[in-house]
Formats: sequence, structure tokens, C-alpha cells
Amino acid sequence: MSILNDVRLDRVVDRWESIQRELNAGPNQATYAALTREFAGLDPIVATIRELRTARREIVDLEAMRADAKADREMAALAAEELGELVPRVAEIEKRLQVQLLPKDAADERSAILEVRAGTGGDEAALFAGDLFRMYTRYADLHGWKTEIISIAENDLGGYREVVASITGQGVFARLKFESGVHRVQRVPETEASGRIHTSAATVAVLPEAEDVDIDIRPEDIRIDTMRASGAGGQHVNKTDSAVRITHLPTGLVVVSAEKSQHQNRKLAMQVLRSRLYEMERERADTERSDQRRSQVGSGDRSQRIRTYNFPQGRVTDHRINLTLHKLDQVMTGQALDELVDALITDHQTAQLADMAQNADA
Repeated sequence: MSILNDVRLDRVVDRWESIQRELNAGPNQATYAALTREFAGLDPIVATIRELRTARREIVDLEAMRADAKADREMAALAAEELGELVPRVAEIEKRLQVQLLPKDAADERSAILEVRAGTGGDEAALFAGDLFRMYTRYADLHGWKTEIISIAENDLGGYREVVASITGQGVFARLKFESGVHRVQRVPETEASGRIHTSAATVAVLPEAEDVDIDIRPEDIRIDTMRASGAGGQHVNKTDSAVRITHLPTGLVVVSAEKSQHQNRKLAMQVLRSRLYEMERERADTERSDQRRSQVGSGDRSQRIRTYNFPQGRVTDHRINLTLHKLDQVMTGQALDELVDALITDHQTAQLADMAQNADA
């Protein structure tokens, strides 16, 4: 059975029309909001379905015209010319519709929590973690997203042992979710006098920001401690106990926020805790659906080496899709990061389309 068969497409259009009727009936506010979101998602799909069906009807008409006009060579040639233009356009519409019909990640439109940590490599790893974090903040700026630091631990050289931040905006998680994993850097460290190239690494985790309704955290399941925050080497020490550490007792998760007032730190720490618990729940559900996680892009395996940044050669290689860009400087400023992100999304969609086609044939 084809992915774009009429039965499947009719179901989409029927649901779109059903939502319109429900909205016109005046549902309560919560139902109205949910229906409006669903309608907004279906509306462009229905528009593409109608565009496809119109184009397919035109093909049928043109083929009939060409058959009927065999005695009229000019008319037959005109029909053939129009068909030559229309058939490729139908193929493009079908491809676009297939992508629109792919299963959506419910978290794609959400904001995200970004966590960057130094891995192997000592001070150089911390400096690289700082470079990665700046790359993502510049990328966020280019997309009009807002970045807010939740906690940060610096080393003496200005690098980051760990930095946690929220990135707020529409579709943040959809664009950044494939960044989770181990990022490796190859370069001559600033601290290396002999000029030898070193390899070090940093880990990136991108979590969809959870809402209060997603995760219910009971007061008795958390322990909240306040403590004095300090910067690298004891610098910028707060005189009051403003840092907040929250421990989730059932899971042992610990979250620290030390960048704002105690009230703000508590709010931000709870935000991170909800997002981590939400991600744990998502991973548990994924595991239940499949005992063996797919090794494709999007597996979210943070122990996997996903990308190498080679400074002497000015290149970035994403190992999951074997893509190399000789645009290291532009990637590190966030300007060329979309080229990697777009390629990863396309690869993921291609794998999904293959799965859909296989299931349709089964």
C-alpha cells in the first residue's frame, strides 16, 4: 500500500474537517487550545493534499487530451509539453507531503535545556566546552532565541567544566536535538608550548523543556539545599547563600543553579529537574517500544562520538552522516551550523520515510 494512497489522505482531510466543526461548536478553553494546535499542524498538510490531487487530475486530463488529439499533432505536442512540466512537479509535491506526514516528535516545538560539559582533555577540554557553548548561544541569537544561563562552573583559564542554560523559542528542540553526544576537538592547545596537536572532548546534552503538566514532582520527593556560590578559583564569591541544590530522592538526580537570586535559582533548578525527568520518561517509553534502539541519527546516545572539529585543517566532520564541511570558523560562530543541522534532519527524515514505506508494504 502506498504511503500517499487515497484512504490515508482522506483520513487526514476528514480529521481536519472534524476539528473545524468542533471549533465552530465552541468548546471549552482547554479543548479549544488543543484543537487549535492540532488544526495548525494539519492545515498545511491538507493544503498540500489538495495541491497534489489537483495536479494529479490535471495529469489525467492532459493524458486524455494527448490520446484524443493523435490526429492533431499540435494539440498532442502541447499536451505532452505540459505533462513534461507537471509530472516532475507532482513528484516534488509528493515528496513534500511525505515529509509532512512523518510522525512528529511531540517535543519538537518546545524550548530546550542545553548542558555542555568538559570531557577528556583537562583544561583544553574545558576551553573547548566554552567554545561549544558560545557556538550554540550565537546560533540561538541568529534564530532569535533567548539564552539564559542556569549554572556554570569555570576553570582558571576561562573554560567551562560545566554550563547549563535554557534556550527559549519556538522549535528549539527540533533544531538542536541531534547535537546530543560527544564532540571531539583536534587542535594545538593554548597551553601547549611545543605546538603538538591534542585531542580532547566535551559532551553535549539537549533536553526538551518540560512543562508543569508533563511531570508531577511531589514536594516530599525532593530535598532543597542552599549554599554559597563561587566562581573559578574562588572568584566572584557570593556573600549570601543564594545557590540552590535540588535532589530528586526517587532517582538520585541532583540539579544546581547558582547564577541568580535564591528565588530565581530555585525556579531554574526545578525547570532543569523537570526536563531531565521528562527526558528519562521519554527514553523509557522509547525503550519499551523497541528493545534495541536504532543506531540512526536521533538516538540521543550521549556516549557516542558524533562530531570532530579539526582546527589545523579547518574542517568539521559529523560521523553519523559522514558529512565534512571545510567551514570550521563559520560553524564555530553559529553561521554554518544550520548546514549540519539540516543534513541531520534530512537524514533522519529519509530513514523515517524508508520505515513508512516498509510498513506500508508489509
